[in-house]
Amino acid sequence: MSVNWPYRDASALPTVVPVFPLTRALLLPRGELPLNIFEPRYIAMIDDAIASERIVGMIQPLPGQDEKDVAPPLFEIGCVGRITRFSETGDGRYLISLTGVARFRIEEELDTPRSYRRCRVNYDEFHIDLQPGAGEDDVDRSGMIRMLREFAESSKLEVDWTSIDAAPNEALVNALAMMSPFGADEKQALLEAVDLKSRAEILVALAELDLAQNSDDPPQFH
Repeated sequence: MSVNWPYRDASALPTVVPVFPLTRALLLPRGELPLNIFEPRYIAMIDDAIASERIVGMIQPLPGQDEKDVAPPLFEIGCVGRITRFSETGDGRYLISLTGVARFRIEEELDTPRSYRRCRVNYDEFHIDLQPGAGEDDVDRSGMIRMLREFAESSKLEVDWTSIDAAPNEALVNALAMMSPFGADEKQALLEAVDLKSRAEILVALAELDLAQNSDDPPQFH
């Protein structure tokens, strides 16, 4: 999905961003992530984001943390997204969609009087994220489609093959990565892949391994 605001280089992105830690939630450039916001601190975060640059950083907590920890340690790399859809539910929740812009690395977490967390970040390693379609020609599309067909056949999934066939390689790879049922470490590996080709290869390898290990009950993309 495209955004109205053109981020042509990293200088257009904020270097201090609110972060939303969420296990197994993967946001990738130009991918769309729907979120149901209900905790008061994240309601406040969305209010502030809408009042400013509409940018939120998605990042995963490190695995193995106490679920009651309000500030668990974080992975170093996440992805900022722009709020591109927003609605109020009438019962205190927000339904939003974030469209991914670029990955970032945390430099430091800042002390803040706000109820949510904020980090200073840099985008130096991820300039390629601002180039739509970068690396598409290097993706083994037939391997991706073959993997998806195996999942669909094994789990009796209904797949809109017309949409799959029409999707550009970047949209296909990133959508499958974001929807994949893998754990936090695997999702992080997909996020940190150096390019689109590597992400596709990691995704296929993870899916084939998981399918082999769970042949009687294969994972599903949902």
